[in-house]
Amino acid sequence: IGSNLRKEHPLLAQRVRQAVNKNGAELNVISSLGDDFLVRTQGFMVVAPSRIADAVAAVTKAAAQLAGNDVPPEVMESVVDDDARTIAQSLLGGTSKAILLGDLVQHGPERSRIHALAILLGRITGCRVGFLGDGANSGGEDEINELFAEMIRKPLKAYFLLHSEVEFDCALPRAASAAMHGAELVVAMSPFKHGALDYAQVLLPIAPFTETAGTFVNIEGRVQRFNGVVPPLGDTRPGWKVLRVLGNLLHLDGFDYESIEDVRKELDAQMGDVASRLSNNVPLDAQRAATDAAASRLEPTSGLERIGEVPIYQTDAIVRRASSLQQTRDARVDGAWMNANLMQRLGLRQGDRVRVSQDGGAVTLNCYRDDRLPDDCVRVATANAATVQLGAAFGRLNVERLASTAEVER
Repeated sequence: IGSNLRKEHPLLAQRVRQAVNKNGAELNVISSLGDDFLVRTQGFMVVAPSRIADAVAAVTKAAAQLAGNDVPPEVMESVVDDDARTIAQSLLGGTSKAILLGDLVQHGPERSRIHALAILLGRITGCRVGFLGDGANSGGEDEINELFAEMIRKPLKAYFLLHSEVEFDCALPRAASAAMHGAELVVAMSPFKHGALDYAQVLLPIAPFTETAGTFVNIEGRVQRFNGVVPPLGDTRPGWKVLRVLGNLLHLDGFDYESIEDVRKELDAQMGDVASRLSNNVPLDAQRAATDAAASRLEPTSGLERIGEVPIYQTDAIVRRASSLQQTRDARVDGAWMNANLMQRLGLRQGDRVRVSQDGGAVTLNCYRDDRLPDDCVRVATANAATVQLGAAFGRLNVERLASTAEVER
């Protein structure tokens, strides 16, 4: 549900293909993107982001009806079509089954409702429910995402950034950038010169995360550790060592680490039941979502909806600066994609320049046709310089055609 599997998890996508092609597994998809999975699908529903929860509810109702169960009140009003029945029938068969929620769900506005409906569907069909993490440390990130969002919604006087380019790494880039520009002090620790040059008072060079030791929580909820394999460039130091020195200079407690092992011991002591929840592969909001199956439904977004996934080669500072990767087709992120119906309604042709505006920001992009997208939806990528002036990855936006130079001259 809500996953562009080939681009988000290429290795897992290959396992899915093997399961379908060699072992007779059935793959069903509910998404806002109609990208080819390069494998046979049993059911495929392509809907607007604001309709993903409705699609899951329809499948849940269909599953209850096909199983001869009472229809849960949470989905009683759902409209069931042939696509929903196809997916429900598939999920009711077989013995080893899973419902997996991808990036478009986790970063969308109805995550809790979709999660709750997925749990309800899983109970009816006997499926396990899980998340496809959006990065190597997605499990650990769940612990801090809400805290960081609150720090952006209620701007602080000072920010300390570690390996973060807020204009690319945040779900609300305009709000995050505004918070940085409005702060009295911003200290940025990074291996690269980046947007912080415009708002940070202090920029401290550190080693890339690929050249130091660290800890992350993987997609299975396992705490994993790694060590640096090459010395940092020149006199560069890992981020944790720079933090330790700053703590010592400010006479703060808790900054007496002599080695990465000292840091890890402290981390182990503080993680407590967080590590237990993650290692058991239980999403941090699972209990809340399980009791929130009747979560309030968002009204469908009027006008045009943005579908804003993070492209595969824009996920972190390292790949964003890999010149070879940026020459690939997947790196083309300066466009606004929409289906032929929407292009005709807006008076657009392939390659036209358009002005896309959202949440008070606007950018100029090329218009491209993609008939696999749902009606009234525009696919505009996030986490890149071409679209950084826009708002959230999902929500309402406006698109208008720009006159060409020849038209202006006429």
